[in-house]
Amino acid sequence: MEKEHEQRDLFHEVNEGYTILEAINEAKRCLHCKVPSCRKGCPISQDIPDWINEISKGNFGNAMKIINDKSNLPAVCGRVCPHEKQCEGHCVLTKKGQGIHVGKLERFIADFDGDMGLIREKLQPKTRGRVAVIGSGPAGLTIAGDLARMGFNVEVFEMEPEPGGVLMFGIPEYRLPKDVVRREIKKIEELGVVFHCNTTIGTDLNIDQMFERGFDAIFMGTGTVKPRKPDIPGRNLRGVRQAVYFLRKVSLYNEGSIAREDVPVHDGDRVFVIGCGNTAMDAARTAIRMGAKDVEIVYHRTIDDMSALRSEYDEAVEEGVKFNWQSSIVEILDYNGILSGVVIESGGERRIEKADKVLMAIGSVPASRIVSTTKGIDVDERGYVLTRETPYGMTSRKGVFAGGDVVNRPSTVVLAMRDAKLVAEGIAKYVDAIKLLEAVNSPQARTDGAG
Repeated sequence: MEKEHEQRDLFHEVNEGYTILEAINEAKRCLHCKVPSCRKGCPISQDIPDWINEISKGNFGNAMKIINDKSNLPAVCGRVCPHEKQCEGHCVLTKKGQGIHVGKLERFIADFDGDMGLIREKLQPKTRGRVAVIGSGPAGLTIAGDLARMGFNVEVFEMEPEPGGVLMFGIPEYRLPKDVVRREIKKIEELGVVFHCNTTIGTDLNIDQMFERGFDAIFMGTGTVKPRKPDIPGRNLRGVRQAVYFLRKVSLYNEGSIAREDVPVHDGDRVFVIGCGNTAMDAARTAIRMGAKDVEIVYHRTIDDMSALRSEYDEAVEEGVKFNWQSSIVEILDYNGILSGVVIESGGERRIEKADKVLMAIGSVPASRIVSTTKGIDVDERGYVLTRETPYGMTSRKGVFAGGDVVNRPSTVVLAMRDAKLVAEGIAKYVDAIKLLEAVNSPQARTDGAG
């Protein structure tokens, strides 16, 4: 039991936030550029210099209000956004090595808002229509928050026992504490959004039944949950797992929902991770926290080609993760049906390494549960949902919209949010248009016109 407590302690958040004084001093360094390049670097075009200026003056409520105009998940974005490639990477001071730490400032103000319980914004009357949101990951939560602020009644349907999607089950606790996710979701609930958990659309309820319940539009933000499987001999052995499955199990273990033996990496294991994106880094660093003796990432390209952030790589190296560049696992070996090793090919040569577990972090594709139970939703040859530009995000089925990973656009939390904000506008335009047509075609309208 003591060992389990020690392991859970390893999942405490790695990077610490600012104190009030540190945040104000950092904010004071901002040049408040006339043409802010940091704003250009932000996928959701946050008014970064404006809210940083408010922090520099101690006006935390004003800063939060400016952020809320563009973002529903600031405490999340402040922690997991790739700032070095976006806002901070575009800051004019970055060239001198003195870039403003935008992410830490966003995290500070969002945490301050949550801890202090600052007064919430006024709620809009919910008079514009009813919208159902399927899935409560970054895209679904953004749609829900944006539409609620626009005056729509929004209900979210989530298959898990708790909302949050990948934020809850796919990003490790040390990078994104679950209490932070819960706090952000509570803020969205306070906008009037209703959450239905343990509800699987396509099984418990289908699209047609949802329209029958009176929804004007439906948004699919179900992400990609069906793992890709590379054609490697031995890939179906018991010790081979998807990285996202492993991360989910660890999240459940840290919450006390499952026993330690149900987590598919054990003390002393030698673990190989295939892939080099942020999920691969998360899986590798999490395996070390779960007591793995040796963790190695195998990637077929070079360090310059990896999709993971350089900061994530640096922290992984610091924690003991090893890297095999320009290498591939070409076979997974077993002894009497139990995974025993891997064959790694590098530079035309092959070597055998002892292994206890192999984690695959090479992506996933959408499940077909909703599409297969609904007529009229077209997908491409890989199962991704096809959408149109006008109204933005609508599928081939009238009134059904889709966004996020299920349409193969985003790859990070903030990119899913950017796409979702555009879809929210598309939904609002569509519902307004059908409401207008209903009003024009109503008997009452014709009677009034006859007078």
